Amino acid sequence: MGSYKQACIHCGRLVDADARICPGCGSRSPLAHRCPSCRKEVRPGDAACSGCGRALYVDCPHCRQRTWAGERCEKCGKTLLIVCRNKRCGDAQFFDLARCNACGKKLVPGKFLG
Repeated sequence: MGSYKQACIHCGRLVDADARICPGCGSRSPLAHRCPSCRKEVRPGDAACSGCGRALYVDCPHCRQRTWAGERCEKCGKTLLIVCRNKRCGDAQFFDLARCNACGKKLVPGKFLG
């Protein structure tokens, strides 16, 4: 069965329409920007998520500058994602979440995605 491909919004590489990770740039959201809390689609520059109301501007944990809640800081370029420490999960999550969106376990801040 054939699969339609779409361009990754970060690097332009063609990925499957159901892709969760871009094999080209490693983006965790290759087809749309997503709210870190509820995963609803959002647009860069939105002040808040229309799904859960979460503020989409945060202070970067690395440079302390205000940045939009994407995968990387707009100012210093460092990742805003941490790794879930659950050995069965290991999914990348936004740094300020209390619980992992994938497995529900409590997140421990600190280990940023490589």
